[in-house]
Amino acid sequence: MVTDQRDAGRRLVFSTIRKAGRIARVDLARETGISPATVTSITAELIREGLIEETGPSQDNDLRRGRPRVDLKVRGAARIVAGMKLSHQTIAVALVDFEGTLVGEACLELDRARFKAAELLPLFRRALEHAVSTAGMTMDALAGIGIGMAGTVDAAHGTVYWSPGLSERNVPLREMLMADLDMPVFIDNDANLVAMAEQYFGHGRGVSDFIVLTIESGVGMGIVVNHEIYRGARGCGAEFGHTKVQLDGALCRCGQRGCLEAYVADYALLREAATTTDFADRATTAQKLQSLVEAAQAGDETAKSIFDRAGRMFAMGLANIVNIFDPELIILSGERMQFDYLYAEDVLDGIRKSIVQIDMAPPEVRIHKWGDLMWAKGAAAYAIEGVAEIALQDIAGNAA
Repeated sequence: MVTDQRDAGRRLVFSTIRKAGRIARVDLARETGISPATVTSITAELIREGLIEETGPSQDNDLRRGRPRVDLKVRGAARIVAGMKLSHQTIAVALVDFEGTLVGEACLELDRARFKAAELLPLFRRALEHAVSTAGMTMDALAGIGIGMAGTVDAAHGTVYWSPGLSERNVPLREMLMADLDMPVFIDNDANLVAMAEQYFGHGRGVSDFIVLTIESGVGMGIVVNHEIYRGARGCGAEFGHTKVQLDGALCRCGQRGCLEAYVADYALLREAATTTDFADRATTAQKLQSLVEAAQAGDETAKSIFDRAGRMFAMGLANIVNIFDPELIILSGERMQFDYLYAEDVLDGIRKSIVQIDMAPPEVRIHKWGDLMWAKGAAAYAIEGVAEIALQDIAGNAA
């Protein structure tokens, strides 16, 4: 029992240091509820194992109180991990140190959007090898890999139940990759990893309860409750894009009808426009979407109606989420935030009108525009979490 408490204490202390960025021992004790003496003992272990380090005097020092406090932080040089994001026809890779500092990156273009699992394995390896080679490293430098994928993912078991990037269902992808790459691999839904990226590197840092919505080739959601990612009992939670907004409505790529994604995602917008718009001179999805946006801005009624409906559906779906979770903050993330059709003032106003009205301000909405590299950094943050757990287990084993 004492050993179990000690193990839990190590995890809590390391996690708190990581989320704080830098923190003094006395503040660690207050934040974790662990006694100062135990915090001192645990942090000494973590320093000895090279996982954390002292950074010098605390920024909150009051010299009138005697001996200055010393901050602790995660030791960046402890490990290097890779984060990977499988997107629509690309694999993005971010190499980061244990603090999350970017030390290398790469992007592999793919010739199509869907693959068999066995076909993906050499592509993941090729993208990784390119990234480490570009950064002047070898594969041996990596302590672990985090991978983000769209779809329904059981993060605990590493199983991909369904993904638009896979032509098969119920794939034990983590097991397959670990056998191929011979290192720890951690897989999760990409929107969950965006939430983790926001938590460690972005607008969610220090926020206990927030929701991230991603709009790309699909629609995803990551939920953070009391500083923890919420995944659901089966790994199927937070599937915002597959909530139903229209009975027997438009066909979604998941195979069902009436999903929010079937009205808001890239493919849904372009499907609606295909009957009236000529995209012959536009090669990529982004170019086609840009053309549709420009047509709406120029007054094309069909293009405007497509975006108007997408905005109404999005506002309705998001208002329902707010009414269920009442988050402190909502972050709209992703490359499609380059276009404002989902956060135009009339859309945000529609959300405000549809949520439960009380005499307090509604949740804050922030826009974070970034591309695949941020997704990959979220996957890397997940890899750091998994690799740290392995290191902490090793400490526990050595102490037993």
